[in-house]
Amino acid sequence: MSQIALNRAGQEAIDWMVRLRAATPDAPMQAGFEAWLSSDPANAAAWRHLHQGLGGHYETLRSFERRTQGLAREVLLQPAVSRRKVLRGLTGLGLFGGGLWLLGRTRPGQAMFADLSTGTGERMRYDLDDGSLLNLNAGSSVDINFTASQRVLYLRQGELVVQVAPDPDRPFIVRSDQGSVRALGTRFLVHQEQQATRVLVLEHSVQLSLPNGVSQTLHKGDAALLHARHIERLGSAEKHRADWLQGQLSVIDEPLEAVIEALRSYRPGLIRVDPEVRSIRVQGVYPLDDPERTLTALEETLPIRISHYGPWLTLIDAQD
Repeated sequence: MSQIALNRAGQEAIDWMVRLRAATPDAPMQAGFEAWLSSDPANAAAWRHLHQGLGGHYETLRSFERRTQGLAREVLLQPAVSRRKVLRGLTGLGLFGGGLWLLGRTRPGQAMFADLSTGTGERMRYDLDDGSLLNLNAGSSVDINFTASQRVLYLRQGELVVQVAPDPDRPFIVRSDQGSVRALGTRFLVHQEQQATRVLVLEHSVQLSLPNGVSQTLHKGDAALLHARHIERLGSAEKHRADWLQGQLSVIDEPLEAVIEALRSYRPGLIRVDPEVRSIRVQGVYPLDDPERTLTALEETLPIRISHYGPWLTLIDAQD
């Protein structure tokens, strides 16, 4: 059985668990689950592993959830890449056996162990020891490594804007999964996305570098995506991506899937977007601090239907 099949099945197993726990299953839902379970041996294996890790301890999980004010729910209800980590952590483990190992590989766990972090719906501003000003978007975490020779921020997840204080003896660098951004006396944005790092220069310039030696310099107003092996220059109309500093989500011809991704850090629970509507184009300005209002506005202006199943699950699909 291939690892790809197990990863795909693991994501779907957690989705089915959330659906079945969020409401009383009706006949169509139960039939759909049974069809999924029998359609591929990887599905049955993933469900068995998940059930072994959670099924017999679900009430314990709910109790743990209440005591930790949402931590357990956030561990389970992550976007696809994090859900794969949850499944790997649950395989062969009890609910809390190896708990620190599990938490260290999820969004709440990374935030718990990071030097600086923000929770769901929380934006923070920090005065760093060198005089630089750091803003973290919701659901973000960074580690800090300032030495006598350099200043380094490791962006573990989420998004930051930093105003760098001058220090000719210590370069200021932000590292991400894909590469690094070196400040050249500047203010800039870095966003760790699922498969790339987005960089936007708000003042002066930065130098981008990849592990394979590829590098580029960006100036004020420039933006780029750092991929594993290349740097993709973007257009000049990217400045709106820093509007979260004012609590706004500004959207200029983006797919619905990208808009919902931006809301995930501002709203607990899982939001699932049907593939049929993910590519619908969206534009407008929406309040980040009131995600329910944003979802309502999207439903009123787009051919979509939004269904809520308690605080755990929101489904977005096409209108009938």
